[in-house]
Amino acid sequence: MSSITLTDVTKSYGSVQVIRKFSSVFQDHEFVTLLGPSGCGKTTMLRMIAGFEKPTTGEIKIDDTVVSGGGKFIPPNRRGIGMVFQSYAVWPHMNVFDNVAYPLKIQRLPRAEIKQRVADILEAVHLSQYVERMPNELSGGQQQRVALGRALVCSPRVLLLDEPLSNLDAKLRESMRFEIKDVQKRFGITVVYVTHDQTEAMAMSDRVIVFNRGTVQQMDSPMNIYRSPANQFVADFVGKINFLRGTAGEGRIEFPGGQGMAYSGEKRGPVVVAVRPENMTMRTDKGILRGTLTQAFYLGDTNDCRVEMDGISLRVIAAGHTYGQIDVGSPLWLDFDEYLVFDDDGVDQTKILS
Repeated sequence: MSSITLTDVTKSYGSVQVIRKFSSVFQDHEFVTLLGPSGCGKTTMLRMIAGFEKPTTGEIKIDDTVVSGGGKFIPPNRRGIGMVFQSYAVWPHMNVFDNVAYPLKIQRLPRAEIKQRVADILEAVHLSQYVERMPNELSGGQQQRVALGRALVCSPRVLLLDEPLSNLDAKLRESMRFEIKDVQKRFGITVVYVTHDQTEAMAMSDRVIVFNRGTVQQMDSPMNIYRSPANQFVADFVGKINFLRGTAGEGRIEFPGGQGMAYSGEKRGPVVVAVRPENMTMRTDKGILRGTLTQAFYLGDTNDCRVEMDGISLRVIAAGHTYGQIDVGSPLWLDFDEYLVFDDDGVDQTKILS
């Protein structure tokens, strides 16, 4: 398979800069996800790799071949890529076999070779039994697997996927994540995946690149993105989190309502304490912060709660079996030992950056 090298890539439409200077190497066999809110530039980046858009400045290489930049531009059909779109884009008048075989027929390969390669791909995407079905006889997930098979049948060097699961229902979307990951491992292919769904990014990726307004906020493994976010935007966008403004001094952070907590870090002055809901524990005896349980929602595996602390609503996610152990309206303590502390510049980054 192949690596992708992007060097100082930018993209502008007139005076609007959609992608600010970006450089990275997507390694051979790597699954890289471009993650961010709508309009952040992630699809534009994917389209530049595919060749549907030209960079304003910078260079893109697939392996050692420059495909965009320096006065050179190789069109999409000569880049050796496969692409799967959000809309499936299967031919409604062709059955499953002909949809998948179409790229090979365009190349005028021998009929026997086409038949064998299509059969192999349909087996890989679990569609062998649907070879004669028409698209309108398939479910959304099956149609998406047809699109995936068609993208893979030409043995592309790179597979690009643009929000391919967003049209599927939640349960099917979850199962398709694992199917795509399994296919990637089976073929050892380099994948660049675009999504705004942080769960997809966490479940499938070797590396996640978080974009916002055309700028990379963080580029790291899913675990580091989640547990060590670079800023408040990343912390808020990837997962659920509570933010508490306070003032850090020697050995302590004080909050506006008169409460505080021990602190051994180096920051001083205005700070934002960030705590994930699953890292907070509700107690009736003693803890770090006092509050009142205002809402509790039983979701089977979890007890999703809201706790008010000095006019601030905090979210706490506990195990399902804790539901009902503390009555709504009761005072309680919140305990936690895993949290992050950011400098507070007075701006709510979770709002201004989104």
